[in-house]
Amino acid sequence: MMIRKLLPLLLGATALSACATVPAYTPPAAPQAAAGPFLGSASPSVSTAATADRWWTLYHDPRLDRLVEDTLAQNTDVRVAVARIERARAQLRGARSQRLPQTGVTTSADYGRSAAAQTPVGVDRESWTFDGGLDVSYEVDLFGRVKSGITAARGDLEAAEADAAAVRVAVIADTVRAYFDVTTSAERLAVAQQTVALLDRSIRITTARFEVGRSDRLDVIRVTALRDQQQAQIPALQADRDAALFRLATLTGRTPQALPTEIANAGTVTPALAQPIPVGDGAALLARRPDVKAAERRLSADAARVGVATADLYPRITLGGSIGATALGGANPFTGGPFRWLLGPLINWSFPNQEPVRARIAAAKADSAASLAQFDGTVLRALEETERALASYSHALEREQTLTAARDAAARAAAISGARQREGRIDFLTLLDAQRTLASADADLAAAKRAVAFAQVDVFRALGGGWEAAAPPRA
Repeated sequence: MMIRKLLPLLLGATALSACATVPAYTPPAAPQAAAGPFLGSASPSVSTAATADRWWTLYHDPRLDRLVEDTLAQNTDVRVAVARIERARAQLRGARSQRLPQTGVTTSADYGRSAAAQTPVGVDRESWTFDGGLDVSYEVDLFGRVKSGITAARGDLEAAEADAAAVRVAVIADTVRAYFDVTTSAERLAVAQQTVALLDRSIRITTARFEVGRSDRLDVIRVTALRDQQQAQIPALQADRDAALFRLATLTGRTPQALPTEIANAGTVTPALAQPIPVGDGAALLARRPDVKAAERRLSADAARVGVATADLYPRITLGGSIGATALGGANPFTGGPFRWLLGPLINWSFPNQEPVRARIAAAKADSAASLAQFDGTVLRALEETERALASYSHALEREQTLTAARDAAARAAAISGARQREGRIDFLTLLDAQRTLASADADLAAAKRAVAFAQVDVFRALGGGWEAAAPPRA
């Protein structure tokens, strides 16, 4: 009898479900022009081969490999990102649980006194009352509210996973950059110390020539001033190296005091690539960049929330039932006590005033439009960052090559000037100028090598590689 009464309601709700259909989500397409090769791929310093996942291994530096492993295991930003993934997983489990019957158990115990007129003859007016019951409800998801909620939660989880991948990209690049900062700072420091040592030698020679009357006192003062100028640069270079070490310690989840000795005593040799950087093309970049994936997954989640809001336009049908019993005094509720049960549908429908629901739908659609704009912006920024990094890398290499030639020329000029000055063919000012030029060329070349190393890291960061190998398992 009950089923016959429920059947028309269910059939009517099924007929309405056709009106509640939400358009299927279609991932947005990237600009067609972005799928081809990069503008910067014409440089001989890069290749169009597929990008390596563990790109830092291209440097063949075991010490660097260990640092990256430590970063992935202990970095605090990575741990935060992993915790947010777990939170999103929990929310997905909660959304999936809406597909299951919802149950609840109620119990109560009361001690009281009843009115004489309400108390049967032979029953104590003061007694205990025990009540217990089990409630069961199940939502019939005819209009996709529960399904859309699960889809939205799944999109949030996948966005959190992509965010964690983006964090890994950033911290790996920061770790490699900090390591290169340590080695290049040490190299710049060594160059400055070598320059000071050469000027100390010039002071000794000039002083000796002055003592025998072959040089002027002014020459000694001038070369001493140049030496002091170069010496003054050393503390700043030492501070740069210390700052890089402290940064490296933080990235690897250590205190500055706990940084391994092999890192603290790292030499002046900066790892170099033995091959052009593999960069792939634009299509591979957009499929690889975790921030692009995160933006697309958030767009998917927001589109699903439009479905959740739209489902509220239609009745929410819940099948429910309950059983329970009440016992007076010490009676057994399952034998002598009053026993009750209830079974039937519950229809909840915001009608006819649906303006609040339509307002929520409009807000959800606005959120979806904003997410679409954010996705488009993320795609454009990804392409911009990659092209900018490739251009900077190419120009940094050109500058390094030019400064290498300039440094070699300055070294030859300083050697020739020294020989001619000893022969008395030129004055000391010419020699001093040559030495000053050589010192400046050495410093510029060391800075250019540092810029090249940093530009390489920026390229790998823009390509978004290196996180696949460390991604957490999917739920």
